[in-house]
Amino acid sequence: MPWSNQSGGGGWKGGSGGGGPWGQGPRGGGGGGGNQPPDLEEILKRSQDKMKQAMGGGSGIPGPLLFLGAAVAIAVVAWNAFFFRVNPDELGVVMRFGQYVRQEPPGLHFRLPYPMEEVLLPKVTQQRVTEIGLRSSSTGRGIPAGVSDVREESLILTGDENIVDIDFAVFWRISDAADYLFNIRNPENTVKEVAESAMREVVGKSRIQPILTEERLKVAQDVQRLLQDTLDRYQAGIVITEVQLLKSDPPAEVIEAFRSVQAARLEKETLQNQATAYSNKVVNEAKGEAERILQAAEGYKQQTVAEANGQTSRFLQVYEEYKKAPEVTRQRMFLETMERVMGGTDKIIIDSKSGQGVVPYLPLDQMQRRTPPASTTTGDN
Repeated sequence: MPWSNQSGGGGWKGGSGGGGPWGQGPRGGGGGGGNQPPDLEEILKRSQDKMKQAMGGGSGIPGPLLFLGAAVAIAVVAWNAFFFRVNPDELGVVMRFGQYVRQEPPGLHFRLPYPMEEVLLPKVTQQRVTEIGLRSSSTGRGIPAGVSDVREESLILTGDENIVDIDFAVFWRISDAADYLFNIRNPENTVKEVAESAMREVVGKSRIQPILTEERLKVAQDVQRLLQDTLDRYQAGIVITEVQLLKSDPPAEVIEAFRSVQAARLEKETLQNQATAYSNKVVNEAKGEAERILQAAEGYKQQTVAEANGQTSRFLQVYEEYKKAPEVTRQRMFLETMERVMGGTDKIIIDSKSGQGVVPYLPLDQMQRRTPPASTTTGDN
């Protein structure tokens, strides 16, 4: 088998234990000494021993059978030396004498034998999750067992000098396999540290109340944008698909006091809403009354103006008639005026030319009261 990393990931031989073709780890992994290539003679010898054991032992193996076993062993070694397979979720990164030369898509591909060419197979479609502020533990069978809180990562100082306890998760995947393998030393740790730094920067510019309530989504979006910009400057070959806030609470030591403050703030908002509702009611009623008074004044104004216009028009009409016949018009105006003034009063007529023996006045009103109404009588005639 050639010296290669067939499991993918960031770095050489998983990023920690293996060495490069020349016994030194490249930028993608740590040191630790290089592996020596397998000996072809040793492989053939082991194959012969296994065939002897399978056929019952002894040294009397026929020549053709021994040749067939050796040919099969050589074919297996040659196949592994000259060909490699890329799975559907992987991308083949080929290095020649330790230098990156090309990428190969999923499928079967040819390569030069080790140590001339080596292939790394990072899983480029895998959705990876980095947790900050907590660690999810699982059983040996992959079943989640619990979550532990990491306080030194989750406690963050806000812009208004409060402390908030934030746990969040970063979802990411590989966008450029070559940059991912060779430009950063430890991708998982890089994403975690940059994400924690971005969250502290965003929270440090915000107040605690919006972070705990209506601006949780905005904080996550700002952190994602800042995290992606930083990784792009590093040329990390990583794309951030989502930043999810799992928890944003006050620290456990002050959460009871914080709840009391929240209750007081809620009561304050309730009272303010009630005062606003009362104010709106009184103001609306006052505006309605003012509008009614204005409309009444406008109606009175229009009525007064109309009456004045009517009187003016009547006066002008009378004046026109007066110019045509002054004496007649003057007499008519006198009579109409006297009728209007004297029409509703008691009247006594005195004849100044009558003699001394005649009653000098005529009480017309009393005569009208004494005069019985005409009645219609019916009977036999």
